[in-house]
Amino acid sequence: MASGSHADETRGGASPTDRPLSDGEVEAVGSLIDEWLDRTLAEGSLLAAFERDAGAPTGEHRWYVRVLGESRDTFTIWFTLRQRMLHYETYLMPAPEENHERFFEHLLQRNRRLVGTSFCLGDEDAVYLVGAVPAETIDGAELDRLLGTLWEAVERCFHPALRIGFASRAGRESS
Repeated sequence: MASGSHADETRGGASPTDRPLSDGEVEAVGSLIDEWLDRTLAEGSLLAAFERDAGAPTGEHRWYVRVLGESRDTFTIWFTLRQRMLHYETYLMPAPEENHERFFEHLLQRNRRLVGTSFCLGDEDAVYLVGAVPAETIDGAELDRLLGTLWEAVERCFHPALRIGFASRAGRESS
């Protein structure tokens, strides 16, 4: 690798998550997220509603964002801002009732094509999409990207996963 390359500059150096944001910086990012949510909701695009969690622990900010979908009428994204990272997750569906191996193989294959989010198992083996980005990188464009990425992942993956993991039920409902 050539000397002076970006890799040389960042190797062994501080990453964006090495320095926690100050309380004031976290508040500023929280305000930016509030403003973005207000603006995005007013534009009437993908958001149905949002709520800031007033009961979040000290040093943490949380939002519950209802998103309009096509495959699913709505789904909720939980944003959690801390000093280093903005974490996000959305519930996709419960654990599969059948075809477990094929179901999880399908999701793992989908993970390869996702950028900035991945499928994982959560409580009671429910399936979630999760991810995180450094808090200091948050701006309106990054929030747009996160919303679009999660929306597209839910839209592309929900029905195929449903047909695999709930095949018997899906067959009965379409009859």
